[in-house]
Amino acid sequence: MSDPVVRLLEDADVPGAAAALVEVHATDGYPVEGVAQPEAWIRPAGVVRAWVAEVDQQIVGHVAITKPEGERAVSLWQQQTGESEDSIAVLARLFVVRSVRKQAVGEGLMRAAMDYAKAHDFHLVLDVLTKDASAIRLYERLGWRFIGDASHRFGADEQAPAKCYVWPAS
Repeated sequence: MSDPVVRLLEDADVPGAAAALVEVHATDGYPVEGVAQPEAWIRPAGVVRAWVAEVDQQIVGHVAITKPEGERAVSLWQQQTGESEDSIAVLARLFVVRSVRKQAVGEGLMRAAMDYAKAHDFHLVLDVLTKDASAIRLYERLGWRFIGDASHRFGADEQAPAKCYVWPAS
């Protein structure tokens, strides 16, 4: 198995990223929505930049930075700092297939997003479902700072507890 490569998402990558997403959903229950149309979930409106991780020419992970669209992490950060939405971006849609998780793929994807945010002067925030303990461990290991609790709303009337974080360079 070759070393993981993190690179910008290209249109040709979307089917492979969608297949990886479906695999992650089957093993981890992530995401809680969007798996019925995985290609659309990979490419939602508001994406600023997205990356994939590849091992042996197969997509094994993904992360995106999106514009703020009513996320609780954005409003929490604004309440705490008074920052305008123009300087805030959201880290979103991070996933890595289980078979490569011990190869620092998630960290590589995160670092690509954080480097981009730093270069473009974005304050980067995220929310993560409380059930996704491995993602929370990754964020905290990389120095992300907890800023408050939230409820992630999905489906018709469903919600799940979540935690909000800000990137330490913010």
